[in-house]
Amino acid sequence: MGFLAKFFGDRAAVQQLPAGTITVDRQGHIITSTVSSAFPKNLLREIARDVLELFREGRVAQLPLAEVALHFGSLRITARELRGGAIIFLFPQTALSPTPTPARP
Repeated sequence: MGFLAKFFGDRAAVQQLPAGTITVDRQGHIITSTVSSAFPKNLLREIARDVLELFREGRVAQLPLAEVALHFGSLRITARELRGGAIIFLFPQTALSPTPTPARP
């Protein structure tokens, strides 16, 4: 999918990772967003497009996905399918961020 290539492009640059939630319709148009307006909207649209493509590919393969979780070294993306659209959660990870662990019985 090239998420990291989309953040850095041809040249690496220091950039704050997105934090927040975006909701998109089935065409990938952003309906709502809690991500800072300082983060480029075109990158949010590309993330949304790629997440929607994952859900579409799952349906085509007859393995419909309800939720997708992507973990990168510094960014966690969780998305839930919403009748063709999606809600996408973006969580930057730092050395001090707690790592999600399963609950113990």
